Amino acid sequence: LSRLPVLRVPDECAYYKEDAGKMMLGAFEPVAKPWGMDGIREDFCFDQLPEDMDHFEPILEMGVNRMPMLGTAGIHTFFNGPESFTPDDRYYLGEAPELSGYWMATGYNSIGIVSSGGAGMALAQWINDGEAPFDLWEVDIRRAQPFQKNRRYLKERVSETLGLLYADHFPYRQMATSRNVRRSPLHEHLKARGAVFGEVAGWERANWFAREGQEREYRYSWKRQNWFDNQREEHLAVRNGVGLFDMTSFGKIRVEGRDACAFLQRLCANDMDVAPGKIVYTQMLNQRGGIESDLTVSRLSETAFFLVVPGATLQRDLAWLRRHVGGQFVVVTDVTAAESVLCLMGPDARKLIQKVSPNDFSNEKNPFGTFQEIEIGMGLARAHRVTYVGELGWELYVSTEQAAHVFETITEAGADVGLKLCGLH
Repeated sequence: LSRLPVLRVPDECAYYKEDAGKMMLGAFEPVAKPWGMDGIREDFCFDQLPEDMDHFEPILEMGVNRMPMLGTAGIHTFFNGPESFTPDDRYYLGEAPELSGYWMATGYNSIGIVSSGGAGMALAQWINDGEAPFDLWEVDIRRAQPFQKNRRYLKERVSETLGLLYADHFPYRQMATSRNVRRSPLHEHLKARGAVFGEVAGWERANWFAREGQEREYRYSWKRQNWFDNQREEHLAVRNGVGLFDMTSFGKIRVEGRDACAFLQRLCANDMDVAPGKIVYTQMLNQRGGIESDLTVSRLSETAFFLVVPGATLQRDLAWLRRHVGGQFVVVTDVTAAESVLCLMGPDARKLIQKVSPNDFSNEKNPFGTFQEIEIGMGLARAHRVTYVGELGWELYVSTEQAAHVFETITEAGADVGLKLCGLH
């Protein structure tokens, strides 16, 4: 037995290896049993839990079929023990965003030994230097969202993430459990129009729109997946006409106070001392010149700025800003929930927005990199002339309670100009 290699069989969620002269069969079952929801005693350390042969039996049956000798060898030891798994199958590393000086290396999803050397080195350098030594976003503790401490959320999610360890890691694979936790006020409107949702930081986001009669599910593949042609149509609509995106999941931060301009001037690579009404695309950098955040900053007044960051990085960006306030008179506030965001993109965007608003959207009045307060339908919004699609476009920031009205106003008027709803793919 000592000469046998370790055998992993992902299709059967199992692994086999020699252990002290015996054959070990271990598994990462597709649907795991959550444990410790009522707390874990202080002295617990890799202790054994009660046997549960019924839970393990499907794995054992496949194991006997794979290695018939197991059918007659008998079981010397049945060990049932817990392992730590996180909501996204990646461990947590770094300084807790809410508590300075509290460093974490935890939740290793059963890859602790193989990760320990590199994780230990990275964490030591991080503690010593005050910033990550290289890009560690995939395991950064600051990707965790406050709502993810909810025990029902954790119980349902970890039952899935353990099994995914041996599953195919298809591109764009979506979690199936603990969904619909964070939703845009436009969620039901988009769902009724064929949206197929993915999840980022708990946000349900329309990734693509199914045609009438088309299955509204992902069919995962290593080749072109079933949404490829839908994404192509959405791309062409934005390139040749006009498309509408729900980007409510953007992280939104308000930075204000008498030192707000000097504070952002110190943290950001671009010039922040611009006139109110201007939008600056910039990055926040660390001491090595590495990028900590990629964002836009809009100056609302002499002492107030509005920052827009990716929804997934909001907690990291908030922590970075608050960590660097120092003695400056600045207040950093998360205002993500206050506003929804509709992005109108494409060469016909101006034609459509002028149909629903009396404001002037000409290049002279509203040039690229500026914003203005507008009326739209019977609501109010802030129209940011900024786009990342290579075409004309506006980001419309609307108070959450008026978002549905503004969406309906735009889609009704858009029928005449070929408006297409578009997803994040």
